[in-house]
Amino acid sequence: MAWFAASRSLHLPAIDVGTLRTRAPLAFGIGCASVAGSSFWRSSSPSLRSKPFACLSISTDTSVKEAVKTDQAPAALGPYSQAIKSNNLVFVSGVLGLIPESGKFISDSVEDQTEQVLKNMGEILKASGANYSSVVKTTIMLADLNDFKKVNEIYAKYFPSPAPARSTYQVAALPLNARIEIECIAAL
Repeated sequence: MAWFAASRSLHLPAIDVGTLRTRAPLAFGIGCASVAGSSFWRSSSPSLRSKPFACLSISTDTSVKEAVKTDQAPAALGPYSQAIKSNNLVFVSGVLGLIPESGKFISDSVEDQTEQVLKNMGEILKASGANYSSVVKTTIMLADLNDFKKVNEIYAKYFPSPAPARSTYQVAALPLNARIEIECIAAL
């Protein structure tokens, strides 16, 4: 009941939890904290009273989680999906520069692998109903950060402006001794 004591000390309005459970699809703990937080936030500053407070609820309903699979991109190398569609987003797993039909790398060069990674990613995005322009975030993992400039030149051809947010890391090793792996998140 610590939340109850905190709400009393902050002079927050009482919350009818029974009504919240039946009328709003909120995760109980997160929803109550968000409602309490919004009341406190808005009451603390007059200039913020008119601004809405957003709350994301978390669902464990499996109907909002759908696996994406295509034969036009390499199969997953382990117990994971090529991508998952959930809540109007697509989460694409790390993609390697493998040729889908053979499961072998296109070559040992980072340029060829980058090109193939992005082609494979495009096929997964297409299978999910998304495309390169709907990608909002990418993460690039490189075996050698000295390849950064070469990768950027190829990457820029695939993502229209505004380019997605991005992180790039050098990692100790990649699956199958790949030179590059890219994952992304796209909006539907």
